[in-house]
Amino acid sequence: MNIPQEQIEELKKAFGNVQYGEEGGYVFFLIPSFQLPEGCEPKIVDVLLCPMSRDGYPSRLFYSQEIRPPKPRNWNAKEVRILERNWWAFSWKLEHPDLRLIQMVSAHLRGLR
Repeated sequence: MNIPQEQIEELKKAFGNVQYGEEGGYVFFLIPSFQLPEGCEPKIVDVLLCPMSRDGYPSRLFYSQEIRPPKPRNWNAKEVRILERNWWAFSWKLEHPDLRLIQMVSAHLRGLR
């Protein structure tokens, strides 16, 4: 997957220490110490964006642990091993998979509100 460098720089400008990784043919962006929306517990976790089609979803946002949002979610990916860590994700399908990276992160976070 060829991701424009300006989109990667946009992520870094917004979130600081963004790290890039690849595994099993998938591309990932790690955003450490990410501030979650109001009402979520915990409030800060690491998140891992996969901007490609995976597990039947156009993109996925994984969390370093299961989150307790204001409304319960279907955490259908639990302890998924990616880049030497376990990750969690809930069922959330974006309507517009051609978003910029930063827009993908924001769109996935709407699922926690």
